[in-house]
Amino acid sequence: MKFSDFRMKKELLEAAGRMGFHSPTPIQEKCIPLITDGRDVVGQAETGSGKTVAFALPILDKVVQGKGIQVLVLTPTRELCVQVTDVFKDFGKPLGIKAVSVYGGVGMDPQISGMRTSEVVVGTPGRVLDHLGRKNMNTGNVSFLILDETDKMFEMGFIEDIRKILRYTQKGKQTLLFGATISREIKKLQQEQMNEPVTVQAEMQVGEDYLTQFYYDIKPHEKFSLLMHLLEKENVGQAIVFCSARKTVDIVAKNLRKQGISSESIHGNLGQGNRERALKKFNDGKAKILVASAVAARGLDIKAVSHVFNYDLSKDAQEYVHRVGRTARAGETGKAITLLSSRDHDVFREVLSRYDLKVTKLNEENFRKYPFDAGRRFGSRPNRPFGGQGRDYSGRRNYHRDSRRDNQAPKRRYGWG
Repeated sequence: MKFSDFRMKKELLEAAGRMGFHSPTPIQEKCIPLITDGRDVVGQAETGSGKTVAFALPILDKVVQGKGIQVLVLTPTRELCVQVTDVFKDFGKPLGIKAVSVYGGVGMDPQISGMRTSEVVVGTPGRVLDHLGRKNMNTGNVSFLILDETDKMFEMGFIEDIRKILRYTQKGKQTLLFGATISREIKKLQQEQMNEPVTVQAEMQVGEDYLTQFYYDIKPHEKFSLLMHLLEKENVGQAIVFCSARKTVDIVAKNLRKQGISSESIHGNLGQGNRERALKKFNDGKAKILVASAVAARGLDIKAVSHVFNYDLSKDAQEYVHRVGRTARAGETGKAITLLSSRDHDVFREVLSRYDLKVTKLNEENFRKYPFDAGRRFGSRPNRPFGGQGRDYSGRRNYHRDSRRDNQAPKRRYGWG
């Protein structure tokens, strides 16, 4: 099947061709005809499946220029909000249809101005609800509501905000719901708000022909050295290094830069401007490595990733699938390598039992030991990623036992990563 086979305005089909969309992905092939026919749709698909285009194109085909806000899209993060807005802008431009992003952490006035002239609003639930409460947004003409990454919004505690937003929208609207997983809470919302929805599932994992997955069993204090060894050994174009904690992200990125490797970090504690600058440097090829927390696993527009390294694992087994899904995209091959220490084994077993994955164990290798500056981390719990109380990765004492008593400042130290 080709995009030209879909029933929609020629301007949209021509725009799809110009942007390199010729053959639809499975989720696009299944969803677009249903949305075109006006059906409510529940789409279950991973990041990178093409779901944004799957709902943006058929919705734009129905939007009327100049008749106010007709489309409301809710997303869990600011980055995904901007990404989805860009898709609507790119495809809507030939039709004169405008889209605006609405999220927190920035001024309201430009958003208010943008909503006055836009047909499509893409926003995070908190800021959308804020605008609605201040009567900055008129939802009287909203005929299309899309909940994107719904499972992530539920995980982040947005369910009550979503329910409040729904009260501002009219009955009879076409509702589309997308997520990687469909929980009981989502099914309940589906029953309450949707009209005889059709559930569509796309393939949940990348095929083995494109994505190869490996893991090492490694001692915690050797993780950084093994990561450095792999960055030198592997034919790495650009890579994402995933860490489960925000502080780990910053410390690993800092140590990579100390070794002369251009790297940027991104996590939820960074301001919006810093996150956007980090992503731009990575996408522009000015940074080889992006060290990231789970915020980068889903929804971000990150291209050309040859490798994903799991420096450690999240407690959520599903997060593993989202992480490795950042590589082997758009027909390209990719490799995912996980560095397992003792604290990662339980969740890794859950990953393998829950998903049909082929992850090959690699044998121990000899590699150079690199210095690892773990920063000032004192009194940390034993299960934290940089070792137990009072020790760095080398296992040596990292501060004087009596430093608090005699009011000495704890000394900065170097361990071995």
